[in-house]
Amino acid sequence: MGDSEHDFSGSIAKVKEKSSKVSVEVKENYAKIQKLKVDSLKKIEEMMESAEKDLEKLEQKIGKSESLVSESKSRLNAEITAARAQINEKYKELKGRVASSMVPE
Repeated sequence: MGDSEHDFSGSIAKVKEKSSKVSVEVKENYAKIQKLKVDSLKKIEEMMESAEKDLEKLEQKIGKSESLVSESKSRLNAEITAARAQINEKYKELKGRVASSMVPE
């Protein structure tokens, strides 16, 4: 005996159901990815703000320190400048990478 129209319709319905499930799963995964990107951007901003505050505090402490000679203060300030540049470079790199991967809907 051959397959009936009902059997074929049932098979088609199963394929459509399976496809719908995968579609929902992919959409949910996409939403999770977008949320992770937004969270990453927030963390990048927080990292930059925190680093800047910490470096400013260190600069002030170094400037007020009476136990450091001027050469030491100069070297430490140069290290802070280098740290700022390195942190700023990382900030731009990370922010650019995340921002470029975000596609408006």
